[in-house]
Amino acid sequence: MIGLDTNVLARYFTQDDPAQSARATRLIETRCLPDDPGYISLVTLCELVWVLASGYGYSRTDIARLIQGVLSTSALTVEQSGRVWASLRHYEKGKADLSDYLIALSCHEASAIPVYTFDRRAAADALYTTVP
Repeated sequence: MIGLDTNVLARYFTQDDPAQSARATRLIETRCLPDDPGYISLVTLCELVWVLASGYGYSRTDIARLIQGVLSTSALTVEQSGRVWASLRHYEKGKADLSDYLIALSCHEASAIPVYTFDRRAAADALYTTVP
C-alpha cells in the first residue's frame, strides 16, 4: 500500500498541470490496485475538499460525487471510511464543510457531546451547539 498526499490527488482529479497531472495519473493508475490500494488519510481528504472548493470552485455536488467515487473504488482505501460515508451524508444535506461533519461525528463517537462551535453554518446542524 502507498500513501497519497493532497497535491497528488489534486493533480489527478483536476488535471490542471500537464506534467504533474500525468505523473499523478501514472502513479495512481499503475500503483493503486484493488489488491494493493492507495491510502488516503482523513487530513488528506479534508485538504482535498478544501482545495477543490476554494481553489478550483468545485460545487458541493461535485465534491460529494468525487468523494463517493473515491470511497467506492477498491483501488483506494480511505481512513475511517465508515465515518467519511456518514459525514458525506450530512454534507450532502447540510451547510457545513465535510471536515465539520467529520469533527462532529468523531466527537460523538468519543461521547464528547455537545460539540461547541462559533461556526454558524456548522451550528445550524443538530450535531453542533453554538458557544454560549
